[in-house]
Amino acid sequence: MSSRYFTEEHELFRQSLKDFLQKEVVPHIEKWEKTGHIERFIWKKFGEMGFFGIAYPEEYGGMDLDLFYTVILLEELQKVNSGGFAAAIWAHAYLAMTHLNKEGDDAIKQKYLAPSITGDKIGCLCITEPFGGSDVAGMRTTAVKKGDTYVINGSKTFITNGVYSDYLVVCAKTNPELGNKGISIFVMDRETPGVSATKLDKLGWRASDTGEIAFDNVIIPASNLMGEENKGFPYIMQHFALERLIMGINAHARAEFALDYAQKYMSERQAFGRTIDKFQALRHTFADCYADMLMCKEFNYAIADRLNNGEYVVKEATISKLRSTKMSDEVIYQCLQFLGGYGYMEEYPLARLARDSRLGPIGGGTSEILREIIAKMVLDNKDYKPAT
Repeated sequence: MSSRYFTEEHELFRQSLKDFLQKEVVPHIEKWEKTGHIERFIWKKFGEMGFFGIAYPEEYGGMDLDLFYTVILLEELQKVNSGGFAAAIWAHAYLAMTHLNKEGDDAIKQKYLAPSITGDKIGCLCITEPFGGSDVAGMRTTAVKKGDTYVINGSKTFITNGVYSDYLVVCAKTNPELGNKGISIFVMDRETPGVSATKLDKLGWRASDTGEIAFDNVIIPASNLMGEENKGFPYIMQHFALERLIMGINAHARAEFALDYAQKYMSERQAFGRTIDKFQALRHTFADCYADMLMCKEFNYAIADRLNNGEYVVKEATISKLRSTKMSDEVIYQCLQFLGGYGYMEEYPLARLARDSRLGPIGGGTSEILREIIAKMVLDNKDYKPAT
């Protein structure tokens, strides 16, 4: 592991996390994959170990550690071979909780962020809608202010932790006529009257609960507004850099996991009197896959380092997600091929890996949308600014 980014303390943390995941998570993965429900006890154990508080202030129970502790958490989560479990954890810790930390006031942080760090509350982030995914500005969910309350109406879909979470961070239009300049962000409790959720049946990420959520005249206190009214769009855009880099890191980590498994399999599987890692066609294909993975991994580390130092890296994080998720899809597809018929069997890890990896170029902004964002920045000199 590169000492340029990882210290001895980082590596001790990685080993502790590995041990925890093998002992507390891996024995339950098959059940959670079948039921689509991650039991609550594991959230509490993550909280007790401090894993949800890695990036958050000490005053709310966090540890305020550098971004490479998060990189380690993301990488090791991919190695339990459940994209759904990994997604549930990081969607709570880095989507919902990021907004609480950055836009929430002290009262909101005390009520939601602190118990999120301990694992007593689970959150989800609600942006995507049935009629608009990557088109955030086109959302139709509204929040109308009435006295000291807001009334929320609309719907969201493809929401990770959307069914079993305790609270929701919701984006809605407070001034629809202003387009993307009229979006605001709110937090609300799951049991608030008018909130309902339907669980979606997915190709992969089977362990996580992905929901479609409806808001029917949901009344929340005006104090549940996070940040300034109508500033939601720049808040969302600012945090997209972290979300896209997270998905890039996830992608290189699961590709590395697939390659490690394929290498071990190829060193043991024999054909025509020798192990299949001695056949040139397979060796050279493996070398190509490994090279592609390592290029993405090193790029992602470099961008994580810049983000850790406070740079605004929305362009680079967008490139990270675009290229890393494409690479992961291609590498895992090829690793499944290395296993032949066994790669297609559910008892081997590549079948699930292939399904889970396919979401990479779709979730958090499709590859097609990301290419257009990059083109705007590079060809049209569009300059996305951080929220002020």
